[in-house]
Amino acid sequence: MSLIRYEPVSLFDQFNHEMNRFFTNSRPVSTSNEARDWAPAVDIREEDDRFLLIADIPGVKRDEVEITLEDGVLTIKGERHTGTEDTREGFHRKERVHGSFLRQFTLPDTINPDSISATFTDGVLEIGIPKQAKPEPRKISVN
Repeated sequence: MSLIRYEPVSLFDQFNHEMNRFFTNSRPVSTSNEARDWAPAVDIREEDDRFLLIADIPGVKRDEVEITLEDGVLTIKGERHTGTEDTREGFHRKERVHGSFLRQFTLPDTINPDSISATFTDGVLEIGIPKQAKPEPRKISVN
């Protein structure tokens, strides 16, 4: 028998974290109410001339990833399949998640939507979103 230390503050923090996670992840992610089984980790980096999104999606095939841009929202969706299903019991823990995923990002107005590029190598998706020059303020003469 193992003993577990009772820490009521820790339990409250865990409850608070779970409630925040529930309400954050429970909002609809798209108008079509697509189900999502997991969410890949995404890093977003701003460089001088572009934004770079790097998503870890191991086990997903290149042709099962769809990237769209609509109304300033970049959407990445796809699916990871289970492969062969092991019918034997005996798992002590199952953490690898399979199924569909959907991530959406609102992009700033300063991007160039015509030059977005994506590469997929070894389960890592990189999306380059180039910036466009901000329009310079100009003086308008009054006649």
